[in-house]
Amino acid sequence: MSWRALRKPATVTSLSIILCIVLYWQSTNIHRQTTSCACGSCPKQNEDEGSWFSKRFNASFHPLMSSNSSVLSEKASKWWKRLQPRKGQPNYGEVVEKLFQIIPDKEYYRGTSPDRCRVCSVVGNSGNLKKSHYGRLIDASDFVIRINKGPTKGFEQDVGSKTTHRIIYPESAVDVDNSTHLVLVAFKPLDLEWLLNVFTTHRVRHTYTHVKSTIKANTSMVMVFNPSFMQYVHEAWLKKQGPQPSTGFLAVVFALHICDQVRVFGFGADKDGTWDHYFERIRPSFKTGQHKGTLEYDMIRELDKRHQIEMYRGW
Repeated sequence: MSWRALRKPATVTSLSIILCIVLYWQSTNIHRQTTSCACGSCPKQNEDEGSWFSKRFNASFHPLMSSNSSVLSEKASKWWKRLQPRKGQPNYGEVVEKLFQIIPDKEYYRGTSPDRCRVCSVVGNSGNLKKSHYGRLIDASDFVIRINKGPTKGFEQDVGSKTTHRIIYPESAVDVDNSTHLVLVAFKPLDLEWLLNVFTTHRVRHTYTHVKSTIKANTSMVMVFNPSFMQYVHEAWLKKQGPQPSTGFLAVVFALHICDQVRVFGFGADKDGTWDHYFERIRPSFKTGQHKGTLEYDMIRELDKRHQIEMYRGW
């Protein structure tokens, strides 16, 4: 056998090894491009299948409603309509059709990008924000998501002044400026009709007596939580405990779905164990004692422990 014949198998083997390396690099790079972000750390992409987080987080559930997602499954429809049953509820399909003639019919925040690093701050209303001096850190985020009536004026040093999204339901509605997304959590079809009412001169039969009849908001920046997403949060994250997710916990899971890094402020009790708001005193206030807080608060702490979010306690 000649020397050249001896060398040929080695050459073929070497080429095969090189080809395998190239293919592996390409597949790894493609995976990185489709799953990673441009942040120094991308927590969601570091999770293995079957982990505590991956068993709960499901990217297929999109948080916001559009006309393409407005048809509820029978299961989601039954769950949603049981939350706050009322007599004379409007027809879901009809009110949604009218609503998207007024607000944008868009597919917001779908997908990720290896060039994107979207940092979001979810700001709750806990009294532990008092004297926290978190204002600058909160305002440095790309998105600042606030909940219900939590004000900024007069509290800028601790809670910041920037608001990109304010999550409300009719009973907690406040005016927002033209640069802020008003995000409605609808706990019943009547809530969708309320939103339709406040942005039109037409008044339909089903009205509230204890909520604002008009609000100031940019209709081109109004969003609505998808009831299917709310059901997913209740079942996958809260394991069906409690009647429904709170607006605060919905805001945290919302941020997990649309952001690359999530910072959470203003949840839980203050340093004395008192549950209070940074802008008002809750009467009667109460002590948490040895309790760890609600199920939702424990879940938020677990997300912090597992480095899926950064939780700032103010003390």
